Amino acid sequence: MARTFTSVDEIRAAIGEDLGSGEWLEITQDRVNAFAEATGDHQWIHVDPERAKSGPFGAPIAHGYLTLSLLPMLAGDIFGVEGPKLVINYGMNKVRFPNPVKVGARIRANAVIVSVDETSAGVSMVVKNAVEIEGEDKPACVAENVRVLVY
Repeated sequence: MARTFTSVDEIRAAIGEDLGSGEWLEITQDRVNAFAEATGDHQWIHVDPERAKSGPFGAPIAHGYLTLSLLPMLAGDIFGVEGPKLVINYGMNKVRFPNPVKVGARIRANAVIVSVDETSAGVSMVVKNAVEIEGEDKPACVAENVRVLVY
């Protein structure tokens, strides 16, 4: 864990700060195929490597929602919060997929805390994540994750 917050005040003080990046993860065809099986999305640009070579991306690509679903794992080692009884994934804001992830590429997430607000359910924290593709300028995914910390 790169950073551990021990209070809501510490989290609030870090709003806008780049908290760094997680570890690189290679996107394999096996992972893409497993996601296709789990979701029923068998579009050829994802699961047919031979056909995808002559497609618009020159290779098979990961599903955008696969990239998004990896965010908890990709961003999980960037920071942690001690103290809450429970941390709930409340949802996402402003999800975009500006750049496809080709099979074989390596991706990682970075994190910036956008806001921290008291709510009736607990403390709502919005974290902006960008999923970077190694060697590329544009990210694969940019999304704001809304977490509720229950104390």
